[in-house]
Amino acid sequence: MFKKIVKWTVIGILVLVIAIAALVATRQNIKYDAPYPDIVLSDDSATLARGAYIVYGPGHCADCHGKVDMIAEKERGEIVPLEGGYLFNLPVGKVYAPNITPDEETGIGKIETKALARALRYGVKPDGTVLFDFMPFHNTSDEDLAAVFSYLRTMQPVRNKVPESTLNVLGKIVKAFMIKPVGPDGDVPKTVAIDTTAEYGKYLANSVANCRGCHTNRDLKTGAFIGPDYAGGFQMESPLEPTKYACVTPNITPDPETGRLTGWTEEMFINRFKAGKAIKHSAMPWGPFKRMSDNDLKAIYRYLKTVKPIKNKVEKTLVELTS
Repeated sequence: MFKKIVKWTVIGILVLVIAIAALVATRQNIKYDAPYPDIVLSDDSATLARGAYIVYGPGHCADCHGKVDMIAEKERGEIVPLEGGYLFNLPVGKVYAPNITPDEETGIGKIETKALARALRYGVKPDGTVLFDFMPFHNTSDEDLAAVFSYLRTMQPVRNKVPESTLNVLGKIVKAFMIKPVGPDGDVPKTVAIDTTAEYGKYLANSVANCRGCHTNRDLKTGAFIGPDYAGGFQMESPLEPTKYACVTPNITPDPETGRLTGWTEEMFINRFKAGKAIKHSAMPWGPFKRMSDNDLKAIYRYLKTVKPIKNKVEKTLVELTS
């Protein structure tokens, strides 16, 4: 009798495992629908200049999509080819930053701009499958998205075939049951006024520069925010030695006791960005951010002064990883 119970228990478990595996497999390529943003490409010089500024400045596209062996050039804020290939070793698998030059074989040359814009705004890839939510462009204005893609289309195509991203077992389960497309959290502006107000700083910090995305704790399995906005605590692997070191993002809310920016003046904030990287293992894109205008940095500083103060002491910025 006992042997029969064990036998049927084992059979039941195997059937259940097979059923779950089959369900996970069938949910890997679920198709989603989303509207296409109203993006119109332009060869106007001001539009292209705005696109170049976002791509190599606050949008810091080069940090992930830039040529992988040009680390020093990136840290200096130089213009580098956006040929992709940077590897993110995540709990869910290996994710590679794609080639976003207009090469027709290995880049975005044959992909319609409206499909690329939909991916950034609504988290739906050109093939209709879900995009993991690690980029901040859901609420980026139509005008700025148009400027970015107009500029990218003018770049020199680079032939560089990037490896396919691969999910492990955990990643496939997460994708099957936990990942849904993420879109705008309100009405997306057609255009934004470029000034030094806290309102424009909010736009930059949340929808272009991704300050919230790194200075808010996140679940690396799903990309979901799991901590208070701007309170820090998000651990990011070193771009130089990812298996040995990581940095934990500081609390940049205006909490008087634990906020990193407590006592900083506007001038100090700007000067810190212009100084560039101080901790060599930091994943913050100091090179691109050095290119930001003083006015944009003023706007971000003024916005950060308005966010909700959160008491969260980040003890150490640089941490040594244990094997």
